Amino acid sequence: QLQLVESGGGLVQTGDSVRLSCTASGRTFSIHQVGWFRRAPGKEREFIAGIIWSHGGTVYPDHVKGRFTISRNSAEWTAYLQMNSLKPEDTAVYYCAVESTPGAGYRTWGQGTQVTVSP
Repeated sequence: QLQLVESGGGLVQTGDSVRLSCTASGRTFSIHQVGWFRRAPGKEREFIAGIIWSHGGTVYPDHVKGRFTISRNSAEWTAYLQMNSLKPEDTAVYYCAVESTPGAGYRTWGQGTQVTVSP
């Protein structure tokens, strides 16, 4: 079984930066892609970044390009989400997830970490 643990959230101010971590354990060999998602209060969960584990290719939705960067440390089975120039609307619970088979969707999820951006 694959487990994911996020860390790095907290209370920050507008314009600050935060780096979130997602550490995998267990069946780590099954990781094809890691994604970061967030759920803001009263909103649906949204995809914000993805990275293909084998070669590091990344994908972002347009509204976070240039502010958010996903990366990974393969040796430590950890994915990161660097978030810069944070805004109050970035306040959300941030989750990492794993897609084990290309096209099968994200099936393994972490517990989430809260990021709150004060005005």
